[in-house]
Order: sequence, then C-alpha cells, then structure tokens
Amino acid sequence: MINLSELTIAKARKHLDDGDFTAVELAESYLENIAKKNEEIFGYIEVYSDVLEQAKRADEMIKARKAVSLTGIPLAVKDNMLVLGKEATSSSKILKGHIGTYDATVIAKLKEAGAVLLGRTNMDEFAMGSSTETSAYGKTKNPRDMTRVPGGSSGGSAAVVASDMALGSLGSDTGGSIRQPAAFCGIVGMKPTYGAVSRFGLMAMASSLDQIGPFTKTVEDAEIIFDAIRGCDPMDSTTIPGDLYPKKEEKTKLKIGIPRDFLSMKGLDASMLENFEATITALKNKGYEIVDVSLPYMKYSLATYYILMPAEVSSNLARFDGIRFGLSEIGKDVSDSYKKTRHIGFGEEVRRRILLGTYVLSAGYADAYYNKAIQARKLIRKDFDTAFKDVDVIVTPTTPSPAWKLGAKMDDPLQMYLADIFTVPANIAELPAISVPSGTVKEGENELPAGFHIIAPYMREDILFRVAKDATK
Repeated sequence: MINLSELTIAKARKHLDDGDFTAVELAESYLENIAKKNEEIFGYIEVYSDVLEQAKRADEMIKARKAVSLTGIPLAVKDNMLVLGKEATSSSKILKGHIGTYDATVIAKLKEAGAVLLGRTNMDEFAMGSSTETSAYGKTKNPRDMTRVPGGSSGGSAAVVASDMALGSLGSDTGGSIRQPAAFCGIVGMKPTYGAVSRFGLMAMASSLDQIGPFTKTVEDAEIIFDAIRGCDPMDSTTIPGDLYPKKEEKTKLKIGIPRDFLSMKGLDASMLENFEATITALKNKGYEIVDVSLPYMKYSLATYYILMPAEVSSNLARFDGIRFGLSEIGKDVSDSYKKTRHIGFGEEVRRRILLGTYVLSAGYADAYYNKAIQARKLIRKDFDTAFKDVDVIVTPTTPSPAWKLGAKMDDPLQMYLADIFTVPANIAELPAISVPSGTVKEGENELPAGFHIIAPYMREDILFRVAKDATK
C-alpha cells in the first residue's frame, strides 16, 4: 500500500527508480484517492481516461533507463492550459466543449518528461477570482476545512495537492493565483520570473502579468517542476533565453528585507502578523540578517493591478464572440448574437472586469487611468530594484488573513480583491515569488494554514528556493 500522505515527488522518484512500485501502481493509488475525495472537494473538473496508458509508457521509460525527474509522477493541470485532444474551458460556459488542438508548451515538456497527467482542475472562470467560487462548474472546497474556500483562481490545483489527489500540479498566477491558494491550503506555490516559463497554450487573462508555476508539498518538489517547465520558447517572444540567467551565487550569509510600512497598513490580521514574526525569528536564528526596507510605491500595487489587469482582460476576451469558437447564441443580427453569447457565456465577475477594463481604455479615460497605471508600474519596479541593492529577498505574509468561509465575500468583490495585497507586487514587477507553509493560525476553534511569502530579484529563482527551503525546515 502506497502512503500518499507522506509521498513527495523526490521520494516517489527514488521509489520508482528502485522498483518499490511501478508508475501504474502509483497512478492507480491516486485514481482511488480521487474517487474517494473529489466528489466532496471538487478539485478536478475532469479526470483523464488515459491515465493508466500514460503510466504504462512511463514504466517503459523507467525500464529503458530513460527516466528523468518527472517520469511516472502523477500531476494535475489547471483548466486554462491546452492539452491536445482534451477539453479545456477556463471553467467558463462560453468554452464548454472546447478541445485543445495542440499542447501548451508546459504540457509538451511534461509529456516529454514522462509525467502522468491525471486531469484538469477547477478554477475561477478565466482565472478571475480569489476563491474558486466563480467557476461555471461549481465551487471547490478547502481540504483543510470543507467550510472554507481554497483560494483562487487556481484553487482546484491547490486542493488536489493538499488532499493527496496529485503529487503536484500546475497553476497560473496573474496577481497571486498560485501563492494565495497555496497559503490557504497549507502547501507550496511558486510564481517564476515573468518569461521564465512559456505562456504558449495558456488561455490569456492579462498577458503582461500571467505566469505558469507549480503547486507542491515541498520547496524541493517545486524546484523540480520549475526546472522541467522553464526555458525559452520560440512560440512565446516574452520568454527569457537561458544564457541570460545569472550564475548562482553562494553567499554565506543572506539579507532579508521587510517592508514594515506596508505591513502596518489596515487589514492584516494580528494572528497572521504574529505567525510572520515567528518565521522571521526562526530565519534570524539560522544566520539571516533581517533589515527594514522602504518600498514607498508598493502601497499602490493593488490599485495599479486593478487598472492594468481589467484593461488586458477586455482585450484578451474580445475573441470570445460566438462566431469563431465556443458557445454561440443566435440573435437577430451579428451584433445581437455577439451580445447574447457573451451575456450567457460569461459569469458576473468576468463581465465586471471586462466593463472596468473597457472603461479605463476608453477615449477620455485612458490618460487618467491606464497611462497613470503604466507610470505607477515603473515606479513600483524601481522600488524593488533599489531595495534589492541592499537585500537578497523581501518577505511578507502571503495573505492578510487565513481562508474565509465559502460565500463570505461573493457579494463584496472589493474585500476579495484585498486578499491579493501582498502577492500582486511581484506580478507588477515581474519578479519570482513563492509561498511556503508557516504553520497555522487560530480562528475560533479552527487551526487554519498560513503562508510565508518570499520575493527574489529578477531571474534569481536560485536565491528564492534557498531561502524558501530554510523557511520550511
């Protein structure tokens, strides 16, 4: 009997190579666990029918001594990444029945490595949300507390790892959509440097902010998946050539920066701050130097994000018109068909962001809002550039509070947006960031997971993983 609760990617790799169990046996164990748990948690929208066939091919690679780090490893994929021949809908009615005609680059890399793709996971519709409650298919529950949200938009990908329904998974992160659900579910979630991982085959939400990254149980496992999916891609002009990455620096002592002014803002629960300080103390005891840093424009990150992101959403989602693909509602003319399709096909949150984005891009308002946000983005980036001259990483809590109750914020979108206050700056500045488990905080009678958030300089994932490993030991 395979003990899934104690299994990691690194451990599974050794067991598979040593012949303790086969890839087929491992896949069967996960399929059994999915059958037991998924109906209640609803992490998966679909479990693929060819899982065991994939596992058999992985066993052949292992037998032929062609196995690499992810050969035979069961992984899950967020529903906004294309898989050849499989349905991919971004959890939206407007794309129900849409079949991928090619593999996203990250999927092609996983297949080449011999990974076993278990299925596609639930998400907020078109990645718009912080709770996985806006999906057209239904809500995902937090495995740590079934009455609470798993976070979003990649809540399904987080939930399947936290509930041992996958060894790892892929999510997409536009403003915190990997790191926030990782914190809520008590696992590791990592957003790479913008351009480190190809977005080809990812359904775009906000193209200048989106990035694909891993969910895992450990930092070591996150690094394994990142190394497998990273790399320059001729199909994505924003990807970074490998030779541009700096060589690893083995400093004996690293310096951690804390933006104290930002942490003093309203909205951070006292229990989360106490949890954060405990992790800082532990790192200090391990030899890290802790200093305060000033990031004066960081406080404008959320406002900047909620101008830039909807603007890009309104442009990217214009293609879903009922004419070229997806849902098509017939009206009295082309314009009427277009309106009916989008009204029926898009959920409330998606429509809200399209309207907001169209407004900030419209004549007379683009200068007042969108162009100002572009200027603010440059200032936020400059803040980080200046701070990283003196420190190696910058840390905050991942979220201002633990996971909230299902339905608690659905009628108050502004409160839900505030859940991204600590994660958004890394997307604005295109920096790598990670959330690692930092124990629990007490809320009433419940012990809920908390996350410790680390931001590293541009293309310095090596430093990010080093600090993250120390933070979780």
